[in-house]
Amino acid sequence: MLTFENESDRLALLDLKARVHIDPLKIMSSWNDSTHFCDWIGVACNYTNGRVVGLSLEARKLTGSIPPSLGNLTYLTVIRLDDNNFHGIIPQEFGRLLQLRHLNLSQNNFSGEIPANISHCTKLVSLVLGGNGLVGQIPQQFFTLTNLKLIGFAANSLTGSFPSWIGNFSSLLSMSLMRNNFQGSIPSEIGRLSELRFFQVAGNNLTGASWPSICNISSLTYLSLGYNQFKGTLPPDIGLSLPNLQVFGCSGNNFHGPIPNSLANIVSLQIIDFFDNNLVGTLPDDMGNLRNLERLNLGENSLGSGEAGDLNFINSLVNCTRLRALGLDTNHFGGVLPSSIANLSNQLTALSLGYNMLSGSIPSGTTNLINLQGFGVEGNIMNGSIPPNIGNLKNLVLLYLYENEFTGPIPYSIGNLSSLTKLHMSHNQLDGSIPTSLGQCKSLTSLKLSSNNLNGTIPKEIFALPSLSITLALDHNSFTGSLPNEVDGLLGLLELDVSENKLFGDIPNNLDKCTNMERLYLGGNKFGGTIPQSLEALKSLKKLNLSSNNLSGPIPQFLSKLLFLVSVDLSYNNFEGKVPIEGVFSNSTMFSIIGNNNLCGGLHELHLPLCTSNQTRLSNKQFLKSRVLIPMAIVITFVGILVVFILVCFVLRKSRKDASTTNSLSAKEFIPQISYLELSKSTSGFSTENLIGSGSFGSVYKGVLSNDGSVVAVKVLNLQQQGASKSFVDECNALSNIRHRNLLKIITSCSSIDGQGNEFKALVFNFMSNGNLDCWLHPKNQGTNLRRLSLIQRLNIAIDIACGLDYLHTHCETPIIHCDIKPSNVLLDDDMVAHVGDFGLARFMLEESNDQISFSQTMSLALKGSIGYIPPEYGSGSRISTEGDVFSYGILLLEMIIGKRPIDDTFDNGVDIHLFTATMLPHEALGIIDPSIVFEETHQEEETNDEMQKIAIVSEQDCKEIVPRWMEECLVSIMRIGLSCSLREPRERMAMDVVVNELQAIKSSYLKFKKARRRFHRHLVSSSLRGK
Repeated sequence: MLTFENESDRLALLDLKARVHIDPLKIMSSWNDSTHFCDWIGVACNYTNGRVVGLSLEARKLTGSIPPSLGNLTYLTVIRLDDNNFHGIIPQEFGRLLQLRHLNLSQNNFSGEIPANISHCTKLVSLVLGGNGLVGQIPQQFFTLTNLKLIGFAANSLTGSFPSWIGNFSSLLSMSLMRNNFQGSIPSEIGRLSELRFFQVAGNNLTGASWPSICNISSLTYLSLGYNQFKGTLPPDIGLSLPNLQVFGCSGNNFHGPIPNSLANIVSLQIIDFFDNNLVGTLPDDMGNLRNLERLNLGENSLGSGEAGDLNFINSLVNCTRLRALGLDTNHFGGVLPSSIANLSNQLTALSLGYNMLSGSIPSGTTNLINLQGFGVEGNIMNGSIPPNIGNLKNLVLLYLYENEFTGPIPYSIGNLSSLTKLHMSHNQLDGSIPTSLGQCKSLTSLKLSSNNLNGTIPKEIFALPSLSITLALDHNSFTGSLPNEVDGLLGLLELDVSENKLFGDIPNNLDKCTNMERLYLGGNKFGGTIPQSLEALKSLKKLNLSSNNLSGPIPQFLSKLLFLVSVDLSYNNFEGKVPIEGVFSNSTMFSIIGNNNLCGGLHELHLPLCTSNQTRLSNKQFLKSRVLIPMAIVITFVGILVVFILVCFVLRKSRKDASTTNSLSAKEFIPQISYLELSKSTSGFSTENLIGSGSFGSVYKGVLSNDGSVVAVKVLNLQQQGASKSFVDECNALSNIRHRNLLKIITSCSSIDGQGNEFKALVFNFMSNGNLDCWLHPKNQGTNLRRLSLIQRLNIAIDIACGLDYLHTHCETPIIHCDIKPSNVLLDDDMVAHVGDFGLARFMLEESNDQISFSQTMSLALKGSIGYIPPEYGSGSRISTEGDVFSYGILLLEMIIGKRPIDDTFDNGVDIHLFTATMLPHEALGIIDPSIVFEETHQEEETNDEMQKIAIVSEQDCKEIVPRWMEECLVSIMRIGLSCSLREPRERMAMDVVVNELQAIKSSYLKFKKARRRFHRHLVSSSLRGK
């Protein structure tokens, strides 16, 4: 048996081990009695006295909380727990660590305020708490920490003003306060920090820059002031005052005036970022002195005069041989692009000159910049032809030439740009035909050639680009011929615009394969025939324009059934017969039918003639057609059944062998793709700072897409987990077939190879800013600032979930069973609208028995994360059913009201959440409801009833005294629905459409009584005022 020199140190470490509940790297497994604690991973001791002096567990993927007992490790000099998933508050007991010199808790999920007791740790040299959820102000007591050299509080939610006593920290080398909510001015005392090198306060609400004090810190190498509310001018002598500056960032402020000429004297400068200010004038001609310059971003200012010579400074930038990015867009630069642009650094990857007043042509030497990934001159008045050898820029990803006066053909060499994702050349005077070589741009997601003079037929090669997932805009040209049948190759395309051309023939009847299509513009052509029935399959369609063609026949009824359709233009055709009155046709502002002279019926405000018996010729024609078509259909059906029978037999045999291949293809078939590099960039390399959470099949990261800046959630699958690949396919298939307000919409997906050559699969969704329902029902932070859900919020969320499930069960073409309803799979947007997500286990009702076997295997995995929500019949091998979802919903509904998980310790000895609730209804219902419901309800009335302010903590007995009878009835009614949904027998459970109706009725009653109660309180207040 080992003896331990200091039992208190060992117990403190074991206490930490007990608080760690996720340890994928098995770090804590070494923390046992078989070895001395000084030999445990991450632990360092002073072997003279046997006390712990270092605790270094950085980047170990640990999840847990920090025990107060760590304050007993009084010999600690170093704590490094950064880059993990620790949560909860930082213990005040850290203030007992008087020997502590380095404390790093960054990149975790700590909450609450910074402990003021840390001020006792006067030997601290570095204090890094960035990348957490800390709130409040920097404790005033920290003025004692005068030995600090490094302060890192970035990326929290800290408030208050910039503490002036920091000016006394004469040894301070680095200070980062970026991305918080600090206000006020930078104190003048900061000028006393003569050793400061790194100063970062970007992303706050600071208003005063205190330039004289900043310019007094000649040691500064990194100065970041971006995205505050600073104003005024940049100091003219800044180049003399800050000679060692390497990074100078002032983006997103209100600085005005010229760029100081002295800036060119700071030869160490690597990054200059003045984006989005109000700077005027131009750049110094001697900017070439900055030989180390890598990035120069001056976009969105008012630089330049609109005259020739504005860009002469580019001649000097040729000397900046390390330059990688040059941003001059959205200014007033005039004149032509100097030919010297061809001599810029061969390391240049981004050149942005859009939205200026530039004229002339693109210098031919521009194509020498072979490492360019982004090139934009959009929104100018440039002319001439596009350089024929533009294909030399083989690394181009973005090419923006739109809104200029370019002429001539699109160069054939453009097909060499195999990395190109966006090609935008709209609104020029380009002529000739589209080169077939564009079909070689296999990464293209958006192609815009609108408003040019292009002609000829649309090459089929374009439609063979499955990567086209955003826009194909060819409108306002002179294209002829028909719309190629190959259009069905654009499976993931959101927008197709070929309007205002000279296209003819029928609208292709295979557009039904373009199931992601949201906007379809075919107007202003010479299309004939009828609207193809296949358009009925475009369930996501929002806008449809078929105006000014030669289309005829009836307006199809299915257009009125497309749930997301908000705009239809059928004007100036030859449509006849009855105008529908449902769906989009129920609002006359959402559709246009003018210029069709044989229509009848429709809305009253259309003033169309009534449909009489004399106007049924169309129906008669269809009847005659049917006499021919029906016999033919019978023959074709017989042959078809025979063929299908043979094919099914073949497919069933082959599917067993090619399951993985089929999965991969079906995933790509339904969902538009995004590259691994784009996802990696959007999530900062899948950094832990952006990690939102993890589940059974992978992790979810927050990201910002570079193309439009939209905030997204990226679900990366753990392909080592059994069933993960199938989960990816199942989720793709499920989400591609559904569109509903309360179902999480997939934006795009990625099935590729990561940077290490491993298989990579991910799904991209809209980011839900309010997290998931589980976080609201069971928050980790139990402090006084706890986020709580009121009863009406819970009721609205319950209705949202029910509506989503009702749509899946009864309104999809093939009913879908979610199979994993639980709070963590319910996401809440900015408006607290609920969206059901995580369709990794979702199944279609009509799948084959083999899929049922596969599902059973997957379910065995899912049970680990969903115990308590799985219906009992699944455990005995019963087939999945919509009733199974109803059971899970019932359990979730009970959880929302009583505030306890179905696996809570309250439920044991054969008593589950269903039985527990049932035994308490109706008389003891108030004894089991979540007390925070009562708190929120009463808290909302504090302004109208001062007595309510006395309620701070609500006990079960308080509930009975405070809750009015009508509110109690609402709660009991909701719990009864939860019980009806979670009955043991599937056939006895309430259907989801009935659930929706019942909950809506409860909500109506609640709001009615709530309104009456508020009137009563106002009456009491006004009466008391009159009495005074």
